[in-house]
Amino acid sequence: MSKLVIVESPAKAKTIKKYLGNGYEVVASMGHVRDLPKSKFGIDVDNGFEPVYTEIKGKEELIESLKKEAEKSDFVYLATDPDREGEAISWHLAHMLDLPLDDANRVTFNEITKTGVKSGMEHPRSIDIDLVNAQQARRVLDRIVGYKLSPFLWKKVRRGLSAGRVQSVAVSLVVDREKQINSFKPEEYWSIDAKMTAPSSKKQFDAAFTGVDGQKTELHSQAETDKILKRIEGADYNVTEVKKSVRRKSPAPPFTTSTMQQEASKKLGFAAAKTMKAAQTLYEGVDIEGMGAVGLITYMRTDSLRISDEARAAAYEYIGKAYGKNYIPNTPKVYKSKSNAQDAHEAIRPSMPDLTPDRVKDSLTPEQYKLYKLIWERFIASQMANAVLDTVSVDIDANGCNFRATGFSVKFDGFTVLYEESKNEEEGKVLPNIEAGDKLKLKAIEGHQHFTQPPARYTEATLIKALEENGIGRPSTYAPTISTIVNRFYVERDGKQLRPTGLGEVTTELMKQHFKNIVDSKFTATMESDLDKIEVGKMNWVDSISEFYDDFADTLSKAEQAMDGKRVRVPDEETSEVCEVCGKPMVIKIGRFGKFLACSGFPDCTNTKRIVKDTGGVCPKCHKKVLQKKSKKGKKYFGCEDNPNCDFMTWDTPVSDKCPKCGDGTTLFKKGGKMFCLKEGCGYEVAIRKEK
Repeated sequence: MSKLVIVESPAKAKTIKKYLGNGYEVVASMGHVRDLPKSKFGIDVDNGFEPVYTEIKGKEELIESLKKEAEKSDFVYLATDPDREGEAISWHLAHMLDLPLDDANRVTFNEITKTGVKSGMEHPRSIDIDLVNAQQARRVLDRIVGYKLSPFLWKKVRRGLSAGRVQSVAVSLVVDREKQINSFKPEEYWSIDAKMTAPSSKKQFDAAFTGVDGQKTELHSQAETDKILKRIEGADYNVTEVKKSVRRKSPAPPFTTSTMQQEASKKLGFAAAKTMKAAQTLYEGVDIEGMGAVGLITYMRTDSLRISDEARAAAYEYIGKAYGKNYIPNTPKVYKSKSNAQDAHEAIRPSMPDLTPDRVKDSLTPEQYKLYKLIWERFIASQMANAVLDTVSVDIDANGCNFRATGFSVKFDGFTVLYEESKNEEEGKVLPNIEAGDKLKLKAIEGHQHFTQPPARYTEATLIKALEENGIGRPSTYAPTISTIVNRFYVERDGKQLRPTGLGEVTTELMKQHFKNIVDSKFTATMESDLDKIEVGKMNWVDSISEFYDDFADTLSKAEQAMDGKRVRVPDEETSEVCEVCGKPMVIKIGRFGKFLACSGFPDCTNTKRIVKDTGGVCPKCHKKVLQKKSKKGKKYFGCEDNPNCDFMTWDTPVSDKCPKCGDGTTLFKKGGKMFCLKEGCGYEVAIRKEK
């Protein structure tokens, strides 16, 4: 028999073909093949919100090829990704290829390994229509919000804007945080820090003021602090109590999609989209030297913390061999998923725990290797024994003023030998041997002024955490949501921080005034919960959409009446640059393609120009400024300000150091661990010294 297996990507097709062997043809649909039309609404509101699907433009040849392959096959398996989106793609393929919807032709793979593929093929089922309906409901919801609300924003703010069920809430979170920062009023507080030595050692240790006469005391001014310092002048520092205990520190659980994106952002500096792209390739399969195409991790869109018994056993086998049996926990580590987690898949883990990062490093790109190493170490550590810490707390009295010193030492490193989610600077700070009744020697004492700090701006990691905690979106939506709000200029990156643009602020304010539910996190979370109910057959998707639409249509009508004849102005960002045409200040505006400089005298003066960043570098060809620029694909490069008269450009980064060989002010450039001169004929090069 000839059997056809349809997956989503060529990489996945290649890996699966390797395990299925002869008798199977494996082809890729390249994602969705049908969708709502781009040029019109595509939803019959008066007929049960029936979606009108059309073939995706540009996929005509692919669709025809899939039909021909299906016609000449005795049986067709639909093996798209194991989630709502994958189920919907299989459903669309079944309609397009005239496959019976009740056929047991749907197979899913939690991991693309020989075992995972064999298990999936041995358990075919019919298409899960509840899962499909959940995807349809989400798609219809997003189309209603986007198609109906975006034109309103075009008329009232600016053409080309968009609104979205999840994206608008994400922007609102960033805008609200910025308001909290701007309205924050710092409060003064003080601390008193002492350095002491014990009778048993000359090594100094730190102790902090905690209170007076056993009562916790906060210091709010220098006067209060000076009063305490005066009270303890010449006082004896006596140890009143020493508490020793043992603390067990548990490893972090294996990754879910959210925690993987957060940790990759913190530890690797990866954007969420970059993390998901690398994870997708690791799941679908990578050519490993000596092994061929191998899927290195389990499915990367999951919010479950469940681990299979086989994976746990494989982890224990590796841990025992690599670290010893005492690093295997006495009882299995079982992590509890959050209450609304979808438990169809395991947590993200290596598909073959014995395949260490070092073994596959030469076959992976740097991004793939870094992410695989993070996933592998997190999973192996999650199955290791707890770390055991000896802790000590020392209470000290000085004329009724109380101080405390704390210290930690590692009794057994456990999982920390491999991986820690975050380092605690206090851990490993060993105190000398101190006993109750000891008289300590004061070496230094000083009061320090502090001010309370405003809440931090969101980073990608903390925004993803906030979305997850508020029940907004699902694992598959976090990365595209952040990409969308940045690409559409509602939010901009400032290093790792996310800050709202003027466009994001005025749009959010308009939405809050007229479409409160759309930017309300609780309302959006309830809609997400409804989608989950649809997925398990506990809610009818048409009823859910109907309930939303009636209220939304009424709200939209009222907003259009309230805003009739009105427009919202996006504030310009002032700059110190002066228009060379008319002499008025230049301002920063946001257009379809991003920020640009425009004369504040518009419409009398229409002068505009690109925003460029002076790097401080000096062009090695003509000695003019080197500017940071962006290619059409958005990649950063560096070029002479006198382009096109001077054609100098490079991907290498300018530095402030001058070339000592040329001696004419030409600056050096760097790449990797070297700095070098790019002036023709120079050839100067030096290694970059690393600071200790």
